[in-house]
Amino acid sequence: QAIQAINGYTNMTAEEFTNVIFQKIDVNNDGELTLEEFINGVEKDEDLMELITKSFDLSNVLKIITNG
Repeated sequence: QAIQAINGYTNMTAEEFTNVIFQKIDVNNDGELTLEEFINGVEKDEDLMELITKSFDLSNVLKIITNG
């Protein structure tokens, strides 16, 4: 939530974000994501990759830390 807020990317709550990820890439529907499921799912879904990239962009966080 904090990274999304710093980036100004708050189109969805953290819970909604998590639900989207699980809906798209929890292939065996067990409610858990293995690293393999996560990597494969993100690599195959351009929209999800963009969503994650925007949500976890740390460049603004680093600028704030660097500039005090």
